[in-house]
Amino acid sequence: MSTRYDGRAPDELRPFSFTRDFTTMTMGSCLVAFGETRVLCTASVEDDVPRWMKGKGEGWVTAEYAMLPGSSPERIDRERRGAKGRTQEIERLIGRSLRAVTDMQALGETSIRLDCDVLQADGGTRTASICGAYVALHDACERLVQAGHIPAHPLTTECVAISVGIVDGQPVLDLPYPEDSTADVDFNVIMDGNGRLIEVQGTAEGNTFSRADLDQLLDLAEGGVATIVEAQRAVLRNAPAARTPGR
Repeated sequence: MSTRYDGRAPDELRPFSFTRDFTTMTMGSCLVAFGETRVLCTASVEDDVPRWMKGKGEGWVTAEYAMLPGSSPERIDRERRGAKGRTQEIERLIGRSLRAVTDMQALGETSIRLDCDVLQADGGTRTASICGAYVALHDACERLVQAGHIPAHPLTTECVAISVGIVDGQPVLDLPYPEDSTADVDFNVIMDGNGRLIEVQGTAEGNTFSRADLDQLLDLAEGGVATIVEAQRAVLRNAPAARTPGR
């Protein structure tokens, strides 16, 4: 296998990490890093659900996403950070992904809002957001159980996302911006901790791709997901310190 511009093998992830409880004002938080990409994910609990869900005995998980003004070389105006176009699509993706691994009945009529704020963007911000938001959501749910707010942990398994693509004819894993911006094919793959697919987003940016290419990209994603799941499990192995809802 040929190496890439940053020295990685095609099937190698960028250095990544999860910093649990990076902030302390919400029930869960995580600073997630993939290469130079940094996203702060927080989980805020609301003892309520959207109007259309009231009386069903089920909870809700939703997400908001934003790139901070200094997160890219060209300053992002705050007026451009509203939930429009790409931003709204990413928010919906994060929410759908985390709801797929959440037992809404176990959550009860409680809402958890996940805020994913990009501090520094170098490709893969949406996939990093999903990985970090899972850690924040896990701890928020664990603390709700500790406080007796809900009877059991509502998360059924992990939730992981990673990018794959074809760059200069080579299928590669975890694309930073220089690769993402020039890729012939670009995919985001979301899976659960059991290796089952939650969502696949993909498109031919330059050249078309074959069914064999698709299978190879999914295999690359599956390997990356397995590594990230192990890291999530390691960082969450011990229960978080107790914290009171609504603090």
